[in-house]
Order: sequence, then structure tokens, then C-alpha cells
Amino acid sequence: MPVETRPAPAPPAPAALAAKVRTLAPTMTRSMQRVAEAVASDPAGCAALTVTGLAERTGTSEATVVRTSRLLGYPGYRDLRLALAALAAQQAAGGAPAVTADIAVDDSLADVVTKLAQEEQQCLADTAAGLDVTQLEAAVTALVGARRIDVYGIGASHLVGQDLAQKLLRIGLIAHAHADPHLAVTNAVQLKTGDVALAITHSGRTTDVIEPLRVAFDHGATTIAITGRPDGEIASYADHILTTSSARESELRPAAMSSRTSQLLVVDCLFIGVAQRTYETAAPALSASYEALAHRHSPRSPQR
Repeated sequence: MPVETRPAPAPPAPAALAAKVRTLAPTMTRSMQRVAEAVASDPAGCAALTVTGLAERTGTSEATVVRTSRLLGYPGYRDLRLALAALAAQQAAGGAPAVTADIAVDDSLADVVTKLAQEEQQCLADTAAGLDVTQLEAAVTALVGARRIDVYGIGASHLVGQDLAQKLLRIGLIAHAHADPHLAVTNAVQLKTGDVALAITHSGRTTDVIEPLRVAFDHGATTIAITGRPDGEIASYADHILTTSSARESELRPAAMSSRTSQLLVVDCLFIGVAQRTYETAAPALSASYEALAHRHSPRSPQR
């Protein structure tokens, strides 16, 4: 039987280019980083350069420029150049992506609040700009029709998975978030066609998340990956890929912290999409759960 291939994703929109650079730069070679940093910091100037000109400006080769263009999601340098021109036009119109400084160990708390707020806002904007709505719609459709939903994540990603699972449970879907990798695999073995397995991993290469998703995939379940690396190993076992962005990593802001905000945005988009599609049953289920917990939020009567 011929092997099914997933259609190549569309090149990122100009507004998402800076986000792609921030997400992928840490994994690039140093020469590719120079190209990526150049196009992100000066899109107008780079858009005016030929592939030879950009190679000379960054002290790299034409092959490196082309490889960087492809890693950023463009078929070739010509397509990247067009995106740079569009991004430069957006910047000239006042829509330039914000660039914030890293948090320093001696920053005041006021500065920390300001920098974190800017980073979080940019992270959300980058994720929204790069999110494939077609993939999102397909993931929502799969969740709506699922007999059972398993969610896999480790560490901070597990917390995001728990958030999704408890939201889905409150509108009547059968969803469970698994943190124990052994339990995740033993549960994945029980999945079949009509079930959904959803994995959350920013790096796209977390073995304890990839393994249960692979097992679920092999058993016929529909698989969804929320990841910052759509080209990572996780993609091999995902029917639908939802790409997230993250702020730059630093000593005081590791990847787990910087990626959480964008993951939560995607989770919320999935939940709202499912709730909209199942409103007739979701609304009464939410009301019932609120009523069941209402007495726990009421002030206690003073005891005599």
C-alpha cells in the first residue's frame, strides 16, 4: 500500500516570521543563526538583497541562506524575501513585532513585571499568527467525535494537559491527562479508531511523550501534537500538528516556562472550538458542574 504523506504546510505568514526565528534559532548552526538574526532584525534591508548579497552580509554561503529559508518554512530564498518585504511594510505601518530584553538577575520586580508582560503578549501574538486554523479545525472535529481522549505531557506540559482534560470533562467528554509515561503507554495500547491521543511537547522530541503517541497512532487513534517544533520527531506520529511559539530562553526563563503561555492559548482554542460544536450538551454540563461546586465557594455559616 502506498504510504500516505501529509501535505506540506503553507509558508508562515510574515507576522509569524519573527516568531519562527525565535523558536528555531537555538537549534540552528551558528552560520544559520547569523542569517536568521539578520532577516529578523532588518527585514527591509534583507528583502533588498539577493541570496548572494545576504550570504556576504552574514559571512555565510548561499547554500546556508537557502537552508535557513527552508528551515523557517519557506520553499526557497525567493519566498522568504517576499515575506521579508511584507514584514517590512507591516513594521513601517506600526505593526512591528516587539523585542524585549532578557530578564537580568538584578532587575527590579517592576522591571520583571514589565518584561514578562511584554514577552507573554508577544508569545501569544506569535502563536496566533503561526497557528494553522485548518489543522485546528481538524483537531476540534476529532475531539468532538472522540469516544475517549488521552492527553500526554511531562513536567510543565503535563500541567497544560491537565488543564485541557479537566475542561473537556466539565462539558461531558471522557478525557484523561497522563503524567506517568508507563501508564500513558499502557493506556495508549487500549486506544483505537474513534479515540484521540493528544501530545504536548515544546521540543518535539520528549521520548516519554512521543512513545505513547506512537502507540496510539499505531493502534488507529487520531493523534494531535501541540509543539514548538513541527519538524521534530513527534510529527511522525501526529495526524494534526498545532504549532506554538515561545519567548527566548534565558537563565531565569527556561523553555518550560516560556512555552507554557502559548500552549495554554492553543488548549483554550481547542476547548472553545469543542464547546461551540457541542453547545447543546456542553452548556448544561457546565451549568451542572458549577451547581455541584457552588456550595464550596459560598461563605460558611458561623458555627455556634
